[in-house]
Amino acid sequence: MSIKILSDTACDLSEEIINEYGIEILPIIVIKDDKEYLDKVTIDPIEVYEGMRDGKVFKTAQIPPSIFIESFESIAKKGESAIYIAFSSGLSGTYSTSMTVKQSIKDQYKDLDLEIVDTKAASGGFGLIVLKAAQMAKEGKSKQEILKTIEFYKQHMEHIFTVDNIEYLYRGGRVSKAQALLGGLLNIKPILNVEDGNLVPIDKARGRNKAFKTMLDIIEQRSKNTNLKAGVVGITHGDDLEGALKIKDLISERFGVDKFVINIIGSAIGSHSGPGTLAIFFLNQDM
Repeated sequence: MSIKILSDTACDLSEEIINEYGIEILPIIVIKDDKEYLDKVTIDPIEVYEGMRDGKVFKTAQIPPSIFIESFESIAKKGESAIYIAFSSGLSGTYSTSMTVKQSIKDQYKDLDLEIVDTKAASGGFGLIVLKAAQMAKEGKSKQEILKTIEFYKQHMEHIFTVDNIEYLYRGGRVSKAQALLGGLLNIKPILNVEDGNLVPIDKARGRNKAFKTMLDIIEQRSKNTNLKAGVVGITHGDDLEGALKIKDLISERFGVDKFVINIIGSAIGSHSGPGTLAIFFLNQDM
């Protein structure tokens, strides 16, 4: 029996990849003017970024229980074997809700064959985990093989990203008002990563070009135990394909990488990071 892979819109995979591997994607809630929308269903990331540039504020909320109930009940009724790969519990309550719903469904359907994994990852790092699992499922790998690989990816996935406007991090409560004001005046680009599922600042640079150089230096430091050239590097962007392609070229030139997964950051994360965000993801150790 093939394994069904489920995830949510914070994984920031393209529609082409989602369709190719038959991944079921559940939508996170985006709130605009007190009205709720479904990420990538009833609201498009471009609409969010254009609104943010015009000063509008967007909020997000976890996937509602009703969506999990519908999906998990379907798995139970069809007798499918599935893995739901979830957005980091450090950044969203989605994982916790999915676990609660799973237990409720299992009370009714004792044979529910569903594993739920907290990736402790976000955006393209999360996406690379989902993609690998979906590729293995398509190849006919067992559930235990897939879960073992997911665990390895969780432990070794690097997230390195920068935002174009620190004001958006202030709005999301990630930096103080004073930091946002000073950063804006000095054109400071914070560089952050995800540690144990949480967003952590690790460096800063003055101007975008210096930020890119700093990010590549961090890649070099963190890829000493892996053959980066042989792997896949993920890049996601906040409606800035030009910037994403520039950093792709820089990575290719410096490290010889030729396999990339590039996509726009969806509304679930983009609502907090803002337009112009650029993020890089890779494994820091070979399997």
